[in-house]
Amino acid sequence: YGTQRIRTLSRFINNELKLTNLDKLGKLNNFKFEDLPLSRQRRFNRATIRMIQLTEDADEETRRDLFERINTGSVELNEMEKRRGILPGKFTYLVEELSKLPKFRELCLFSDAAIARRDPQEFVLRFFAFLNNYQNFESKVGVSKFLDRYLEKTNEDENTNLKKMRDEFETMIDFVEEHFPNGFRSGKKSNQTTTRIKFESLSVGVALALREKSNLQYRGDDLLNPSKSNFQNYTKGDASSSKKKVIRRIEYVRNQLLDK
Repeated sequence: YGTQRIRTLSRFINNELKLTNLDKLGKLNNFKFEDLPLSRQRRFNRATIRMIQLTEDADEETRRDLFERINTGSVELNEMEKRRGILPGKFTYLVEELSKLPKFRELCLFSDAAIARRDPQEFVLRFFAFLNNYQNFESKVGVSKFLDRYLEKTNEDENTNLKKMRDEFETMIDFVEEHFPNGFRSGKKSNQTTTRIKFESLSVGVALALREKSNLQYRGDDLLNPSKSNFQNYTKGDASSSKKKVIRRIEYVRNQLLDK
């Protein structure tokens, strides 16, 4: 996709084409590249072209979706949409599958806009990346690159156990549904979509606790109760993603559930 445009630019630079049918820059009609002032030629040659390269493994649905988005011209692809096209693979497909689970979407209360932005897919990716690698998170790398690296590595790893990952995600979702009436939402605005920080902290904390105690039972609402817990302070909107704070909020949830 887009090769016709690139070839057209190449032909213009090589003086094989003339500018025609220009309205606002009518004085440039019938100009070849060599007819432009040298300063304009140099500026033109210095311009960069941003490209997204799809691998041969990208399925037709992905290619078509990216093509339509790029060609509408008004909305830039977000990070999760780029990952879908650039980093396809077995784990990427699992993320896509789990992101569509009705129970998961209900517990997070995703808006239509959030679904269109592919937030459910990013939430699932965040869950696995932080669950399996949160102690190695580095704030200087940033969350986006951290997620990219985990996605790529897990796609390529021959030992990736998709069934185990699927089961662990679904078990975590079942636990949250049973023990937290508002799902991943907490605080005064429990009727709004949960934030990324709250989701990753609660979901990963729950999964870590279940790894230590598979028959874990939690009775009460202390963990998400602002007057009885530090969870709100650790996951408020301006909470940073420093390594220390990421570890603190995830392990806080785990330890509260295990009554440590």
